[in-house]
Amino acid sequence: MYDHRKIGRELGLFDSDPLIGAGLPYWLPAGAAVRRALESYISEVERRAGYQQVYSPVLAKRELYEISGHWAKYHDDMYPPMDMGAEQLILRPSICPHHALMYRSRSHSYRELPLRYSELGGQYRAELSGAIGGLSRVRAMQLNDAHIFCRLDQVASEAESALALINQAYADMGISASRYVLALPAEDARFGDPSSKYVGDADSWAQAASLLRDVLKAAGIDYEEAPGDAAFYGPKIDIQVEDSAGREFSLSTVQIDFHQPAAFGLEYIGADGNKHRPVMVHRAIVGSIERAMAQLIEVHGGAFPAWLAPVQLVVLPISDDEEQRAVEVARRAVDRGLRVEIAHADEGSLGARIRENRLAPYAAVIGAREDADGKLAVRERDGSRWDPAPIGEVLDRIAKVSSPAAVRSGE
Repeated sequence: MYDHRKIGRELGLFDSDPLIGAGLPYWLPAGAAVRRALESYISEVERRAGYQQVYSPVLAKRELYEISGHWAKYHDDMYPPMDMGAEQLILRPSICPHHALMYRSRSHSYRELPLRYSELGGQYRAELSGAIGGLSRVRAMQLNDAHIFCRLDQVASEAESALALINQAYADMGISASRYVLALPAEDARFGDPSSKYVGDADSWAQAASLLRDVLKAAGIDYEEAPGDAAFYGPKIDIQVEDSAGREFSLSTVQIDFHQPAAFGLEYIGADGNKHRPVMVHRAIVGSIERAMAQLIEVHGGAFPAWLAPVQLVVLPISDDEEQRAVEVARRAVDRGLRVEIAHADEGSLGARIRENRLAPYAAVIGAREDADGKLAVRERDGSRWDPAPIGEVLDRIAKVSSPAAVRSGE
């Protein structure tokens, strides 16, 4: 594996600046292209799985987090409140309270459930400077978060489906989980006590843990139990990955939460006409975009799959005589949604330009013959070559195999 901090800066994917601050990386054009492709993929996966995408503010009143329990149990990891007149606003450490309010804003019938809200949203953690590193641990992150509001009898199937989405995304991205961990409360845990780490009651915690065990067993996944690693509001499945230094961290998670629906008074009208309380399933397919990008960089070393590559096609005119054709090819490629660059003839020898652009999945060399015939000769990153073919035909083929849709459909 590669060190994403070194490779990411060498390839111009991301960087940082002391004037912005530690743990606050910015994305350069190449990295932003990879990030947009990943976000587009996740968005479409969620849409197909029945999620409704929403947006919510990154600020909220302190009172919101007092109700959710974050202020009492998690405030050491939160940024301090900002006084705004008689109110105190806080940069959110989590998106789930916002989604709980969205659910509460409308009445719901049992027929609507499960209701799945997803959001790619910003959240903030007051990480100590010594804990910050590259993209793996940052102070501001974009989280691929979702919350499913469902009946108790739907919880297991929703958690199983979320876990299946995570595993499919890992396969599509070319990354592997190192371990699956069932994070549980400490063995001597007390629940509901103001001095305790955990909210809620022992029965709901036991029920949530039992459901998650069943989910892991149904999926045929080997897992380890980790007492003391649960969130303050419930147990969770953490999907762990390793970085280039062998350090392990959580990338994705599935959690079952009985606490926040009760704290926010969430309800639905059941088939019996009475009010019932939904259960909240938290789910992040790739966790934070920053951490997912760190893993992708380290696994692929910058040689991303075609659908993720910042430059999917590089066009190489052999001489100045083919420059006009190269510009035409690039324009037509862009019209097909491809990310393309031209390695101009005056930038070095053909061999040097091919080596310089070796990470691009596809390279189209244009010589006098190709220019005259209106054809392209394509070289793949692994060295294999395509037979020369008409420009439109070649570009259609590259666009088809380079789209996130091709990954999702298994093409």
